Amino acid sequence: MNYKVLLIDDEPSSLEGLMLWIDWEALGFDVCGTCSNGREGIEQMRRLQPDLVITDVNMPVMNGLEMVAAWRREEPEKIRFAILSGYSEFEYAQTAIRYGIHHYLLKPVFPEETAEELKAIHQELERNNRQLLMNQMASSETVAAGMKRLLLNKPGDQQLQEPPAGLPEGMDWWNVLLLQTVKELYAELRGRVAALIAEQQTMYLIDLEASSFAVVYGYGSRFPATAADVLAPLQQEYAGKPLLISLGAAGKSPLYLADSYRTAKEAGLHYFYRTPPVGLISYQEINNYPFNYHYDHIRLMDAILAPVNTLDPEGFRQAVDSAAHSFLEQHVAPEVVRKLVIHLMYQMIGLTPEGSELRGPFLPGSFDAAEMPHAMLNLTGLMKLLSTCGEACIELLVQVQRQGSHGIVQEINQYIGEHYRETLTIQKLAEIFYLHPVYLGQLLRKKNGIPFNEQLHTLRIEKAAALLRQSSLKLSEIADQVGYTNYGQFLKQFEKKMGTGPGQYRNTKS
Repeated sequence: MNYKVLLIDDEPSSLEGLMLWIDWEALGFDVCGTCSNGREGIEQMRRLQPDLVITDVNMPVMNGLEMVAAWRREEPEKIRFAILSGYSEFEYAQTAIRYGIHHYLLKPVFPEETAEELKAIHQELERNNRQLLMNQMASSETVAAGMKRLLLNKPGDQQLQEPPAGLPEGMDWWNVLLLQTVKELYAELRGRVAALIAEQQTMYLIDLEASSFAVVYGYGSRFPATAADVLAPLQQEYAGKPLLISLGAAGKSPLYLADSYRTAKEAGLHYFYRTPPVGLISYQEINNYPFNYHYDHIRLMDAILAPVNTLDPEGFRQAVDSAAHSFLEQHVAPEVVRKLVIHLMYQMIGLTPEGSELRGPFLPGSFDAAEMPHAMLNLTGLMKLLSTCGEACIELLVQVQRQGSHGIVQEINQYIGEHYRETLTIQKLAEIFYLHPVYLGQLLRKKNGIPFNEQLHTLRIEKAAALLRQSSLKLSEIADQVGYTNYGQFLKQFEKKMGTGPGQYRNTKS
């Protein structure tokens, strides 16, 4: 890097020679100004803040050594000095040792000798800058570590009653800006934030749990900039990318940073209902909009699981849309919604056959709801995930049942033929054959061409007609043998199927 140098000499020819004969840029310097006496030099140093001052000794108004002594009282270490001196004035140059000056440029100036001396000064400035940077980094890391302890401080922790040493003065307020992203973007984002706050003396980057970090900062009349101001470019740079920025409630001391962090996290939760989840949310915006932690989850689960059980994808989509609207309307806490949705997905997955390869990505183990990026998943994304899972489960159940429908109907019909005398219902058959009752009823009607109840009555009446032709049993005994406990029901069904009563039927067939 190039360093700024200020040249001070009351001889214009000497200044002109320095300007013309020395290749300042090649040596790593930029001449930022010139002046002709010590008093002007002090004014220029205050204004230009040079890294190096090359000054003559003998000058009017205030000589070079008097100027150095005055400046050392004002800013002891900030600027390096080099003495420009003739051989006859060398005794004056020796006095400079008391002020920590160890570099001398002799008049008349020879470019080669001056260049060697300037190279040495440049190397010293580089070493000094590196050391200063390391010291600043060490100090900053120490302060940041103290800030993190305050940030994560639990109420009543007696060990954290004092702010960390080394904080700048003049801070009226302290606050926390929380940034959350996905792990793929974390390193890039953290580096960008570190670069933006590098020159800010009152801002500290604090690493937190996975994929999130905070900027702790102070501000006031002396340092008016806030982290929200400094990091404003991020909102445009990362537009459309998963980045949540939330601001906590400010406190008048770093000792309140735990509250600022808590409120920043609380503000960040409100991204859940923001579509798309972009921009900055402050605690001040959401403070009067608390979440609802009480919700009728049983009714919601029944409403969503019912169309999965009945293999009704359209009904399922309507139930999911209704649930999303209800969550939004009642402002249900995001963690409550997430737990409900995760539980629903596992319930739906549990309805699918255990050994089926069609479980695919929704099989527990390959689909791990615990690893979902919770902070990044808003209501829209969460309900989309629920819809995808539910529709996949319905499709899987339809495929599995379609594949086994032909063989299973034959088994069921055989069972009905063997057990028609018993009290048979769709519900009982569904339990025996591990099928949903609604689906079973639809399957039997489709394959047999008639509803189950009609199928059962037809079979019973056919058996009753055979008994009337082949035996002398009483009509009530025949009704009982074919499964009718209600004799009136037997007469009604027989006449409906055969077009005549059982007595007349026997007489015509005897």
